[in-house]
Amino acid sequence: MVTAKCCGSTKSARSLRDRVLSVRIYTHPACLQHDPGADHPESPARLRAVLAALNPAPFAALERIEAPRATRAQLEGVHAPGYIGKIFASAPADKRVPLDPDTWMSPGSLEAGLRAAGAACAAVDAVLTGGTQRAFCAVRPPGHHATRDAAMGFCLFNNIAAAAAHALATHALERIAIVDFDVHHGNGTQDIFWNEPRVLYASSHQMPLYPGTGAASERGCGNIFNAPLPAGAGSAEFRAAWENHLLPELDRYRPQLLLISAGFDADARDPLAELQLKVDDYSWITQHLVELADRHAGGRIVSALEGGYDLDALREGTAAHVAAMMD
Repeated sequence: MVTAKCCGSTKSARSLRDRVLSVRIYTHPACLQHDPGADHPESPARLRAVLAALNPAPFAALERIEAPRATRAQLEGVHAPGYIGKIFASAPADKRVPLDPDTWMSPGSLEAGLRAAGAACAAVDAVLTGGTQRAFCAVRPPGHHATRDAAMGFCLFNNIAAAAAHALATHALERIAIVDFDVHHGNGTQDIFWNEPRVLYASSHQMPLYPGTGAASERGCGNIFNAPLPAGAGSAEFRAAWENHLLPELDRYRPQLLLISAGFDADARDPLAELQLKVDDYSWITQHLVELADRHAGGRIVSALEGGYDLDALREGTAAHVAAMMD
């Protein structure tokens, strides 16, 4: 620990200490063992890039927590029992098996999926019981395309949805907001909470694009807010969608907990989509979400990694996002 030499230095040192204590990282080595195949974009290299981004100062001082496995009850909060049984039964011993054309399981996939969902649920417990103010779950496979009864879009279990359902069931919250800035619409999350007024879902995404959902007319029970963006849209359109539409809806909702599906594939460098965001856009939206959480949720945020398939963009976007959460 650096010893401060003057009043100004003491203030700065305390500020850095408080920033470090305010954010935890949840991850697990098992998340590197999910292997959909050598040519698959959702590769272990993604998580290695994220972890590398969080190695230098000031991230190096952040507390790292080994993610537990999600329990059966936590999974059943968002997935049909038959679907959960199918995923367990599909786990291969020595080869890869497809669940759909894009979503594969390898021998390490089930454990990775359980740890990814478990990370998000454990992070919720920590922020709601005072263990930390904010958390970032550096996990894979991603989750926001997994519906109540189907794996799709590289996703096995819906990690952020499991976290929301766990918060509702265990901590008796009345208003949870899920924010999704992945370039692909989180159809699974929307599907799971379509008729749940205790969860607001707000998403910006490219449209048309996989999975084909996310029109502004899709409203659930009045709790769904989509801001589709056309191919080629960049910072101005992205910021306008949030500033003029999504952030005001979130403010009106006054969430007690803010959950983030943090995808970094809207970056201009990403090979799977055509939005043109820059790294500064991830700092910008995260800063606004931190301010929103400070106003309504005691600063409580849990963020979980979703997409991002250009490794440099993923590394830089993750660093910008977590740095903004620290601020």
